[in-house]
Amino acid sequence: MSEDLRDALDCMFDARVPRLWLRLSWPSATLGFWFSELLERNLQLCGWISSGRPHQFWLTGFFNPQGFLTAMRQETTRSNLTRGWALDTVTLSNNVTKMMKEDVMAPPSEEVGGVYIHGLFLDGAGWDRRSAKLCEAPPKVLFTPLPVVHVFAISSANMVDSRQQPGGGGGAVSLYSCPVYKKPRRTDLNFIFSLQLRSLQPAEHWTLRGAALLCDCK
Repeated sequence: MSEDLRDALDCMFDARVPRLWLRLSWPSATLGFWFSELLERNLQLCGWISSGRPHQFWLTGFFNPQGFLTAMRQETTRSNLTRGWALDTVTLSNNVTKMMKEDVMAPPSEEVGGVYIHGLFLDGAGWDRRSAKLCEAPPKVLFTPLPVVHVFAISSANMVDSRQQPGGGGGAVSLYSCPVYKKPRRTDLNFIFSLQLRSLQPAEHWTLRGAALLCDCK
């Protein structure tokens, strides 16, 4: 009976993830959640291998989501070399669609490129699907699922300052730079990147609310 084996048995009895497993995997609230996530990750990767590139990606299912997004930037840069794009000047941009994951039937157009991602939850805010803007979270609702997000790469040399966009109702629509975290514990180790979310309120409003996106709300 080694120390690692004794720890694994104790953790399984308490429905916790053994320390030895955590060295090679990811943290989770309980062993049950960990095993369910393992099956879902395996399903996404096996489907990618057997059926080809999926139309959308479950961001939570990647051990290194930052590397996945960097690979997407590199792919877009290579396809735009004739236009003078360089990886150092390519940044991420996004557009929150009105589709849920069940509605996605095709990947993004080749002209724009990028990927569809899903599995994000809003913490500290709600989402108005009709107008595709941030709103106040309903009472007693802690987490709001975000629709499918189109993440794509653009050249920063051609970017235009878009902090304020014209709103359809005559007011200005602000963009809130919403941080995305792997887990509810908001630390630098769990930070992935930021998404630009449209809002009728100024960005400071959601900063004071502590609004963020989580890949895992358990």
